Amino acid sequence: MQFEELVNELARRMTDGSFISGTISQSRTKSDEVKRVKVKPIELKGELHIQFEYQYERVLQHENIHSGDVRGKLKDLLERFKQVHAEFLDEKIHVQLSKKFKVMWKSDQMHSKKVVDLSHNRKKQYLLDETTPYPFLIRLGVQSPDGKVKKQKYDKFRQINRFIEFIDDSLAHLPKDRTIRILDFGSGKSYLTFALYHYLRIEKGLDIYVTGLDLKKEVIEECQQIAKDLEYDKLEFLVGDINEYDKENAVDMVVTLHACDVATDMALARAVRWGASVILSVPCCQHELFSQIQSPELQVMLKHGLIKERFSALATDSIRAELLTLVGYETQLLEFIDMEHTPKNILIRAYQTGKQASLEAVQTYEAFRDMLGAKPFLEKELLQSRHLSLNEQKK
Repeated sequence: MQFEELVNELARRMTDGSFISGTISQSRTKSDEVKRVKVKPIELKGELHIQFEYQYERVLQHENIHSGDVRGKLKDLLERFKQVHAEFLDEKIHVQLSKKFKVMWKSDQMHSKKVVDLSHNRKKQYLLDETTPYPFLIRLGVQSPDGKVKKQKYDKFRQINRFIEFIDDSLAHLPKDRTIRILDFGSGKSYLTFALYHYLRIEKGLDIYVTGLDLKKEVIEECQQIAKDLEYDKLEFLVGDINEYDKENAVDMVVTLHACDVATDMALARAVRWGASVILSVPCCQHELFSQIQSPELQVMLKHGLIKERFSALATDSIRAELLTLVGYETQLLEFIDMEHTPKNILIRAYQTGKQASLEAVQTYEAFRDMLGAKPFLEKELLQSRHLSLNEQKK
């Protein structure tokens, strides 16, 4: 089989209804930032698409390609990678490409056939089923009393499920021999706080205690009443400021969703001080770096206000992720929900590892920060608490 024949065959089989999933891996160049690409079929607006999930070292990105355009995408990826694993209804295949693009194809027949049902698979991806009544979703107005998701709240339902996926992925990092302490800073109307409690306490049966903290007294009072009515006895809501909350010595999970500007940094710094095993943060309104950034090398971009605003937000989250890595966390920047629903779609996920940062990592961070002329709030907080030590302090 020649290279072009391979591309044609994979494109055909991935779009003929028999494709289940696949992985493209083994980059040809060390400089390729994509480590591997996971592939699966999905249905969007009644039409078949193939989803490509690009796995970078700390970031996941998704791209949905219409079935008619898959061949071009596959050809590009197979020119960059040497290995393909794919599973179809009745067969598993393994493809290896040599340096000169010689194709080696191995196939294993499947004894028990699977069924591809895109609409069913899409529905199963939700950890909370869209036809099952959930008391907290009904009370919050996301579902009707008979369990149907309200049309105008479907985006919120998807957001809740996406958040629960991140919670589910974090379970292995949480303690199993004692009460799991969880804090949600800036909980607001608390859709996700209630979802977190329901999933961990009701669905998983875990021993947890959750506190939601927000400055809006009337919102907190309403959430307190809902928790009481639902008999969520291990969930409390308090009026308070992130930077002044001092009732804990240690916390297992810190959640901060849409805390504005440096309030996110306050929450991240507090989480590090507590030694939180898991940090989940969706930042909002990043203004700090926008006013600080001074970089002649980037003037072509920064002279445009819109571009500067977007770049500043991305750079801010990159700095946050790097700082968390430097203080012993495995950190990723992930897509929270599709950009079409909200621009606030980046989630910082960090798991504590205790791994000490290398000198090279510290120097790389400092070079990036200095290029921007930035003085990050989170860096100052971590330095003051002695969780962070930079080269500048060693000189």
